[in-house]
Amino acid sequence: MGDIETYVKEIKPGIYLLDEGHSATGYLVVGDKKAAVIDTMCGENNLYDIVRGLTDKPLVVINTHGHGDHICGNVFFDEAYMNLKDIPVSKLFTESPEFIEGTKADGVSMPPFKDIHGGDVVDLGSRTLEIYDLPGHTPGGIVLLLKEDRVLFAGDSINHHLWMQLDGCLPISEYVKELDKVMFLEERADIILHGHAQDYDDISLLRCLREGCAEIAAGETADDKPYEWFGGVGKVHLFKKVPGKHYQQKDSVICYNPENV
Repeated sequence: MGDIETYVKEIKPGIYLLDEGHSATGYLVVGDKKAAVIDTMCGENNLYDIVRGLTDKPLVVINTHGHGDHICGNVFFDEAYMNLKDIPVSKLFTESPEFIEGTKADGVSMPPFKDIHGGDVVDLGSRTLEIYDLPGHTPGGIVLLLKEDRVLFAGDSINHHLWMQLDGCLPISEYVKELDKVMFLEERADIILHGHAQDYDDISLLRCLREGCAEIAAGETADDKPYEWFGGVGKVHLFKKVPGKHYQQKDSVICYNPENV
């Protein structure tokens, strides 16, 4: 565990944003019978203790995908749900020497993953999470619709800085097709809470991101600039948002590999 502070912000009654040092974001949704932890971030703090300071309801932990900044905090819980298509992705983090040494030093261990995928429903009592598959950023990405509150938890699949340049990401043109399968959600949700946020975004971010991906797929990329990241150099595409809507970030981009469009 590190010294990075986790900030708690109540978005709506019983819906909490958990901001781990502005590097990763998880969420807590409290129902009448159970509470759901959606993404556990990097494990810099004992997330179980933080959550227990907010609710004493039985907990279910759900990971939107298998990247380390969304699953490493699972070590503070007994089990977690994830689309098992992301097991190979998760092992890149959980089987790294650094992670193994760190968990041993802290006296914790990674719990087993249980499968969750599109079509599943998690009943929290008075609040219902509907699960939808959205592969693209990773093979097993999911989004979760909190039906009664009209909130879409998007992980990294829908955000202001979408990474599609990683090994294992779908081609952009294929991701457009996957986004088209879930576009009906813009009629069922009012806001998006994603995996690297300090506030909510209007649901229109979903369509704006889809249109940005479609522009890349159509070759409308003349103004795209190089994008340097720890794995190499790709391209970055700026996408537009709807004027007058609430967005918690100003600039919105899609990072991609020009050879995987």
